[in-house]
Amino acid sequence: MKRMDSTSRVVFWTVLLFFYIPIAVLIINSFNVSRFSGTWEGFTLKWYKILFSDSTIWHALGNTLKVAFAATLSAVVLGTLAALALNRYKGRLQSLHYGILYTHLVLPDILMGISLLLFFISIGLEQGLFTVYLAHTTFCISYVAMAVLGRLEDFDRCLLEASQDLGASHWQTFWKVQFPLLLPGIVAGGLLAFTLSIDDFVITFFVSGAGSSTLPVQIYGMIKRSPKLPEINALSTLMMCVTMLAVVASRMMQGRGPKPEAADNKPRPVASRQEGQGGRVLRKN
Repeated sequence: MKRMDSTSRVVFWTVLLFFYIPIAVLIINSFNVSRFSGTWEGFTLKWYKILFSDSTIWHALGNTLKVAFAATLSAVVLGTLAALALNRYKGRLQSLHYGILYTHLVLPDILMGISLLLFFISIGLEQGLFTVYLAHTTFCISYVAMAVLGRLEDFDRCLLEASQDLGASHWQTFWKVQFPLLLPGIVAGGLLAFTLSIDDFVITFFVSGAGSSTLPVQIYGMIKRSPKLPEINALSTLMMCVTMLAVVASRMMQGRGPKPEAADNKPRPVASRQEGQGGRVLRKN
């Protein structure tokens, strides 16, 4: 393996330090006695105790998880159906459908948040968790559809035709042949949708109402009140720990997969044909 030269090594470590030094400072300050994190005044765990006793944080976390799970489930179903329809049916109208699907990927969040807010007000729908769920489902559908469409690009439709030739119905063909092959794309789109739903702030800020704040909106409100800053450090540290444990668990599960068996180097008999007076005879060498 070719090693990096000195210039590349310096750039590499500079970029790593640029990204991870602020995270390290945040973790250190979550154990700092100082309220404003300006200087180190001693080690303490009181900010974690205050965090665990803060009911508003856990209420916001519950709202976040409820919306994320519901929006992800809806987006996976609708996005997969949209991808199947776009891949199966061709025509001029499909170009318009592709444009509508791509619009959510490039549309600024603030514009989408304002437009959804005006739409909900025009139909008389009160802002709350339901409007947040509708908004998250709306922008997550495009990401799921794109992930499934990428899987469908290399899909061999001869497998579907072979399944139907063997007597399977359209429903059986989908669940037993097409769905297992599309499952990696569906799972990838679902994970992306779940992450985007948990992380979204701008759209949620516009469409949420009283008592329906998610965790990003709640953290934004805490930042404006300086006494709450140490709680944000503690909360961010816990979220990073949970993320790291999830990554480690995922890598461990992948490492438990079946290992490829060693190749057998023994020579195998090769069948050859020898013609005789009585016809053709197979002989093993």
